[in-house]
Amino acid sequence: MKQLLKKIVITILCSVFVATSAQADELEDVVNYVRTGNVTGMGKYFDKVVAITINNNQASYSDAQAEIILKDFFNKNAVKDFKVIQSSANAGPKTKYAIGNLITSNGNYQLYVVMKVLDNKFILREIRFEKK
Repeated sequence: MKQLLKKIVITILCSVFVATSAQADELEDVVNYVRTGNVTGMGKYFDKVVAITINNNQASYSDAQAEIILKDFFNKNAVKDFKVIQSSANAGPKTKYAIGNLITSNGNYQLYVVMKVLDNKFILREIRFEKK
């Protein structure tokens, strides 16, 4: 009986650890997709509606439209480097963000990425590109 109880407790602890580790990597995944200009990869984290701002032109797009808009942006502005200058997986239990310098073939941008919890998983709600 003790051995069975011990196995159950270990299984529960391992499950919690794996779930927490997977959740912590979502922001890092999006940052890595930005570094490579991989919009398809980013797309798996899109909310049904994504707010995109490019040079003070802000609009909300469906996930499919957001993918098209971002692919167009990255096709015109090939990524050379993306350095995160501030991020927080602890902005609150339901918010994560990253702010960084995006260096592209057509200039530099300050990039903001905001993720929020929906149905117990983090989704990308907003992305902003501000030309420097």
